[in-house]
Amino acid sequence: MSAVTQEHHLLEAEFEHSAVPRSHRKSFISVALVWLGFPMIITGAITGAALVHGLGFQRGLLAMILGNLVMFAYVGLLSARGAQTGLNFALLASLTFGRKGYSLAAGLLSSILVGWYAVQTGLTGVSMHEAFGSNVFVATLIAGILYMGITIIGIRALSVIGAISAPLFVILGLYAVNIVLRGHAHSVWNYAGIPGQHISFGLALTIVIALFADAGTMTADFTRWAQNRKHAVGATFAAFPLANLTAMIIGGVLVAAMPQNPGNVFSTIAQQGGIWIAIAVAFLFINLGSVCSHCLYNASVGWSHIVGRNMNMRVMAVILGAVGITGAVLGIWNYFIDWLNILGVLVPPIGSIIILDQYLFMNHKTADTTLESFRVRPFIAWAVGSLVALIVNFQAPGLSTVLTGMVTSGVTYLLISQMAMRNVPIASTTRPEDL
Repeated sequence: MSAVTQEHHLLEAEFEHSAVPRSHRKSFISVALVWLGFPMIITGAITGAALVHGLGFQRGLLAMILGNLVMFAYVGLLSARGAQTGLNFALLASLTFGRKGYSLAAGLLSSILVGWYAVQTGLTGVSMHEAFGSNVFVATLIAGILYMGITIIGIRALSVIGAISAPLFVILGLYAVNIVLRGHAHSVWNYAGIPGQHISFGLALTIVIALFADAGTMTADFTRWAQNRKHAVGATFAAFPLANLTAMIIGGVLVAAMPQNPGNVFSTIAQQGGIWIAIAVAFLFINLGSVCSHCLYNASVGWSHIVGRNMNMRVMAVILGAVGITGAVLGIWNYFIDWLNILGVLVPPIGSIIILDQYLFMNHKTADTTLESFRVRPFIAWAVGSLVALIVNFQAPGLSTVLTGMVTSGVTYLLISQMAMRNVPIASTTRPEDL
């Protein structure tokens, strides 16, 4: 068998530094499965449980629905652009932030996702320990190596694990719901939450959107493989609202029916004993393996392009995977969470700016367009949006930090772009979009 044939069957080209050719695009089902398997996870169910605890079931459900609709619009527009150009997020960001400037945006998002890879890998080990008394270090190490192995295979492996993880989550999630609903079905819809632990509706929206704001902004890493923009938007719908909302509702129902339940499908299944223990363990590794491999894939594609054209995504996956595993097995992953959440408010403004910039001002630009090294306007808008979001985060937590950052950065970018266009002399050969 030739080397070319082996590569086709084992490790496909990942196109870290160029657009995915039409000849290598995937089917709609394949791309949709990549996104479907990402947000339908245990963490999503636990998040849904936290929202219902803080708002009650009815208002919590409303926050889930509205937050997912915002994500569908936000990620859908970025996804369509990825399919249109065939570019991954780093390359797409270079069109807006510049040939060198993009590395700040792509580097931030890629690094955040390495942190989340460490968090979810650490969560695997802790979950095994809490359920069965397993050695945290060993369980975490095994999980991290398995998840890194999936990532190394590439986009094809993400599609396969999505095809396994999502149906398994639905089946076991509904079974867990059936367990807790016995004798409690009447209380779910009217569950009012935990007194004294209520949260604002704005904070709830922030929680829903921020959960996948990082990976959602980097959606082009996945949807650049789509045949066209319609397929890319359809794949986005598989994630938001379909997969993400399903996971959150299951967690919300679990906690509304049985408030002492943390919304954890894994622990609910494992508590049934017998064969369900083996099923729960398989579910835990497959489910968190899906989210971890997706996070590491995003991070590896991003950093491989930042480092240079000689860097391969798979080599970078090993390097970043080792960093994430180290953080997980040492137990320091738990200290990442607050910082990752704070950094998360810096992310949505990036996507808002790219959407406005590339749909309104430079839709004609492609990977072959000559780019400036550093474009100032996007960075000004990013700074303003992030600053306002951080102020809201600390001074007005009742508002939605994420939405504030998205809207502020978008409005700022539109205003300064319009000002720049008005200041361009009619006879000038300089294009407004190049300023």
